[in-house]
Amino acid sequence: MHGARWWELVIAGVLICVCMPARAQTDQFLPEVDSYTKLHNGVRFTFQAKQTREAGEPVQAELGPTVDFYLRPWIRLAEVNKFDLDDTKPRLLTLGLGYRYLPPANGGAATNRMEPVMTMRFPVTKRLLLTDRNRFDLDWKSGDFAWRYRNRVQVEGPVAIGSYHVKPYASVEAFYQSQYGKWSDTAIYAGCLFPIRKHVQLDSYYEHQNNTGKKPNEQLNQFGLVLNLFF
Repeated sequence: MHGARWWELVIAGVLICVCMPARAQTDQFLPEVDSYTKLHNGVRFTFQAKQTREAGEPVQAELGPTVDFYLRPWIRLAEVNKFDLDDTKPRLLTLGLGYRYLPPANGGAATNRMEPVMTMRFPVTKRLLLTDRNRFDLDWKSGDFAWRYRNRVQVEGPVAIGSYHVKPYASVEAFYQSQYGKWSDTAIYAGCLFPIRKHVQLDSYYEHQNNTGKKPNEQLNQFGLVLNLFF
């Protein structure tokens, strides 16, 4: 069996094994809308609005902009991502700086967050992409400062359904939080990207979190749906 086809079946199998049993266990739904506007060759503006729950925090809204800077496309990466609407995917390196406002949750104070991000991408095969995203969340809340580092490694590849191409993926993300002084959260994702014409893409995913920052440990099963708009 051709290597690329074998990897496609592996990813599809992961999605079936992980996502299907999780349906009965999912206890949270996390909607999200991301709008991407290309400002210049190598510069992109993003605005994000979503509901989130990460690293032991309560469910809360999060919204704000990001500016991305990236290199020229790499031919090998362009081949892997030719059916993807995200024009940063064919770039070896993307640097981003974002701001997020998180309104008060459960009677607490609002959070102002800066998000520096570095994303690297590598073509494993002609049809399989490996992404390594490194991100800091720098939070100011009621005059206090806290930070966390998060590293997410993802593998994805297109699967053809006739002339239509979906893109299943699987990833794992680890969180290091300053207030605990340790790696305190791990999130495992399995999902799929569904392009709709030239400007719309749906991202449907299942996420399992294991939070060890507080006692007792907390297990979360979440279903997310992201509407991506590209301009």
